[in-house]
Amino acid sequence: MPQCVGGVWLLLRVSVVVIAVFVALIFASAIYPLVRWLVGKGWFRLLATTATFLVILALLSAVVTGIVFAVRSEWDTLSVSAVAGWQQLQGFIASGPLPIDTSAVDDIARRATSFLTDGAFLGSALTGITAATEFGTGAILMVIILFFLLKDGPKIWNFTLRWFRSDTRAKLAESGDRTVQILGGYVRGTVIINLIEAVLIGVPLALLRVPLALPLAVIVFVLGFLPIIGATFATALAALVALVTNGVVVALIVIALAVAVNQLEGHLLQPVIMGRTLSLHAIVVLLALAVGTLVGGFFGAVLAVPLAAVDWALLQVWTDAYQIGDDPVLGEDPVNPKTRVEAKASMAELWKYRKMRYRPRLARRRR
Repeated sequence: MPQCVGGVWLLLRVSVVVIAVFVALIFASAIYPLVRWLVGKGWFRLLATTATFLVILALLSAVVTGIVFAVRSEWDTLSVSAVAGWQQLQGFIASGPLPIDTSAVDDIARRATSFLTDGAFLGSALTGITAATEFGTGAILMVIILFFLLKDGPKIWNFTLRWFRSDTRAKLAESGDRTVQILGGYVRGTVIINLIEAVLIGVPLALLRVPLALPLAVIVFVLGFLPIIGATFATALAALVALVTNGVVVALIVIALAVAVNQLEGHLLQPVIMGRTLSLHAIVVLLALAVGTLVGGFFGAVLAVPLAAVDWALLQVWTDAYQIGDDPVLGEDPVNPKTRVEAKASMAELWKYRKMRYRPRLARRRR
């Protein structure tokens, strides 16, 4: 226990370094396949790394800058419209046929008004997105670590594995493969899904002549990195703006559109694009979001879900305590065999782990 407390204290003391390493690892996991593809095409590794690094850095900077300006330039109008829409909705509830005590609604309205108008939400929402370009030392450290992970990642991991033998080496190798697979798949899949959702919601908003369609589409994209709660908040914000500017009918259309897009994500986009990358129950996602938000705010919430998925994968790699399969007393196994960690390894990876485990034993027997 004292060791755990000391470890947590140390991590908190060097939180800038820890966050920089995490962000660099996530980006490297998503980008490295491009470096590997260029090397396979005959490029020198340094040239492939430099070209990929500069292109991704320029693209990321352009996207972040565009998001910041798109939202900040219209934030005052957006917040005023959202507050007015909330107050209008409050009036509908108070004058409705149901005997609802409006004191709680009034309190929520006051909190929402101060939250939106004092700029706290904007600051917290943009902190995680702009960290890679605005946070001084942390940003520089992240960029440097990212470059070396892209250039020498396999070499660094090779060096690390050589300190261990047999089963420990095989488990560490599998842990690294699953971590890169989960983080890279999560980032690439989430960006694609968020972009599709932003277009599917932003274009109809523009066609319906809802003001601030572009900032609302940007908010849909950004908040999409928060599973479950992000889409709900973005939908509510768009509906409130539509309510105060275009009326009840358009607001209901926006809500129906958001519900349809959410169903499309759950039944088509997530299974096709993300596949079995996360394999987490909804309650685990919610708990991870809650803990991540309490510990690290918006940035912690963004990192919480993929890190929870990594933890679940590592737990499966390092322990066999979980009893797989149907049980005569407990019944059906709640974990789908297709989502288990061993199902995510390729045949080449499985053969690599097997050789790591048994090759030293064979070498000793030959002696």
